[in-house]
Amino acid sequence: MNADRIPRSKPPRGRVTASAPLAPLVWFKTGGVAEILFEPADTADLSEFLQDMNPEYPVMALGLGSNLIVRDGGVPGVVIRLGKAFSKVEKVDEITLNCGGGASGILVSSTARDHGIAGLEFLRSIPGTVGGFVRMNGGAYGREVKDILIDCDVVIRSGEIVTLPVSELGYTYRHSNLTDGSIVVAARFRGVPGEPAAIQAEMDRISAAREASQPLRSKTGGSTFKNPDGAKAWELVDRAGCRGLTVGGAQVSEKHTNFLINTGTASSADIEALGEEVRRRVKEQSGVELQWEIQRVGKP
Repeated sequence: MNADRIPRSKPPRGRVTASAPLAPLVWFKTGGVAEILFEPADTADLSEFLQDMNPEYPVMALGLGSNLIVRDGGVPGVVIRLGKAFSKVEKVDEITLNCGGGASGILVSSTARDHGIAGLEFLRSIPGTVGGFVRMNGGAYGREVKDILIDCDVVIRSGEIVTLPVSELGYTYRHSNLTDGSIVVAARFRGVPGEPAAIQAEMDRISAAREASQPLRSKTGGSTFKNPDGAKAWELVDRAGCRGLTVGGAQVSEKHTNFLINTGTASSADIEALGEEVRRRVKEQSGVELQWEIQRVGKP
């Protein structure tokens, strides 16, 4: 497939790029190209684009590229990236925000603070966009998206635009039942009344905790493995002797063992192989089979 083979009743208003390099768009700075990268002008443009596309072509959303390994062979089909048109955050009422699917967790939490809305501070620590953490039920510091989400607008693979209440998302730990190819374009979050100074203090506390414990200045992908029931993934990795373990240019962080790092020369294959070696050692040492939290996409 290439850009000129996507049937269109009219040209898209957004940007279509064939063989688009994805490494610059993801935190690990590794990986191949997207067969097609589409950056829609708005929700209607995205809807029309998907309606006109062969339903067999795979579709994937790309946010900030934080919790993602793009394999070295690239991603077949279409990668959708939501740009500025999807990055607005607006107050709905005294405790509710309407957030575009491309808005960052930092923007959402900061806007909530400015309007005196508490309870959304934890989004400050999620390195992604609304679309990604709504899909994955993102969370940190004892809170999850399911605790604050009212509903979300989704463009499903057929191009239909639907609004889904939180009760229909089937949320569990780092999982929703949103189907493949669905793109979250907006969401409504509800907090509680709060004082901006107190909200900022909580955001500062979260930011300091992250800075102290996580390798934020490295090429990393965020938390690599889901926490198993009753356990912490990083403790299991540490206990299995994996702190500082390397495969090629990929390394288990010395600072936080649930983070993998591209030391500068890693391929995506190195990073994925390191993750699998960590899983093997943890299973051997503790009997626990760690599950990937990082999404791995594309062809080896």
